[in-house]
Amino acid sequence: MKIKFCGAARFVTGSSHLIELEDGYKILLDCGMFQGKGRQIWEWNNEWYFDPKEIDCVILSHAHIDHCGRLPQLVKDGYKGRIHSTHATRSLSAVMLLDSAQIQELDVEWFNEKILKKRKKDFKELRTPLYTTEDVAPAMVRFEGHPYEVWEQIHPNVQVLFRDAGHILGSASVTLKILENGREITLGFTGDIGRPDRPILRDPVPMPEADYLICESTYGNRLHEGNPQQLDVFLEMIRNTCIEKRGKLIIPAFSLGRTQEIVYMLDQLYNMGKLPHIQVYVDSPLAINVTQIFGLHPECFDDDLNAYLLKDDNPFGFNSLVYIKDVKDSKALNNSKDPCIIISASGMMNAGRVKHHLFNNIENPQNTFLIVGYATPDTPGGELRAGKSPITLFDQEKEVRAEVRIMDSFSAHGDRDEMFEFIENQRGLKKLFLVHGEYETQLEFKEFLNAKGFHDIEIPEPGDEFDGL
Repeated sequence: MKIKFCGAARFVTGSSHLIELEDGYKILLDCGMFQGKGRQIWEWNNEWYFDPKEIDCVILSHAHIDHCGRLPQLVKDGYKGRIHSTHATRSLSAVMLLDSAQIQELDVEWFNEKILKKRKKDFKELRTPLYTTEDVAPAMVRFEGHPYEVWEQIHPNVQVLFRDAGHILGSASVTLKILENGREITLGFTGDIGRPDRPILRDPVPMPEADYLICESTYGNRLHEGNPQQLDVFLEMIRNTCIEKRGKLIIPAFSLGRTQEIVYMLDQLYNMGKLPHIQVYVDSPLAINVTQIFGLHPECFDDDLNAYLLKDDNPFGFNSLVYIKDVKDSKALNNSKDPCIIISASGMMNAGRVKHHLFNNIENPQNTFLIVGYATPDTPGGELRAGKSPITLFDQEKEVRAEVRIMDSFSAHGDRDEMFEFIENQRGLKKLFLVHGEYETQLEFKEFLNAKGFHDIEIPEPGDEFDGL
């Protein structure tokens, strides 16, 4: 057996890992899109480290675009096999991939019309989307949904187990039992590790012990702030921005997971009578579709949400909450002077409607931008996290005069100690691979794990291959 690392290697997006058995059977763990800005990202998304026609099956950990975003492209380029995931991941992937296709179509149109005219010497030809909305359906018919905690036979010599990773709705760790040359090999893939004691979803469940483990490392060098005061800090920020400064609290949040968690918290504040009398807008058509899917998968809810549902049958809706679909209503928010809360995608502020809210509101000191998740350093979100000013948006420089706040307690990724707790039972490992992290972070996480008794840790580069496992 051998493993080839085809994405999220010394990088946080583009999750994709190829397992090849000795009989030639090829399994692709995730098929994610590289996210960020720049020519390099575009080139990465237009290249494969393998021939899509030769892949026999895909196993998908969850429905975030950096894990599933290239599936239509894979099918378009010749993949003919099944795509295995949990039931909720299959449901979410349909809307996530359609949204991704629409964003690509718009981004490519904008690039070709605006940028290419100015820089003709830099680009030899017009860009085309990786895939369009018409390419999504052929990928979706290849999905096969599975429950948690059931070993499923996907090949005569391969079984797969999905176990709740507590990251987003339907997220799972993946464990493979592989029979090869008369021996059983267990290979684990953490996917993205969630956090204990977070609202809505059940806590992450540690994986079965494995011989080889591919482990994420996004926050491998830091600890998140504690949760107990999160609601109070959030409420203080709302009051300071919207009541005292009469400004807008703008929250860049991924449509899947983070948006629902924030809306659920606002719903709780509303029911407690603590939420000020201001309008709250969820400005994301995708978030609306995703929120509807949440209601179809109560098997993923934790006990607290199930108890809350007995008092409030709609934890994602209250009287002052408005979900915005139409783009003209989104644009109107930028012209409005009324204090409000705007939750809008994407979380890294490199695409979607929130990029326009950033452009129109970042220079107003009355406003606050609340960053509630990871953003790669080269995205607007990453630049704001790093305190950069000015930042460049739509080829224009913008001074950062609005307040920028960071609350990593909202993060859906486990921090260093939470990831360690998740893999602490993996004491019989022959090799541990760290993926889905920036290289400097991974080096620190490796050193931490070494001190905790983990050895033979690899930090693969893109395209690295490990044979003879």
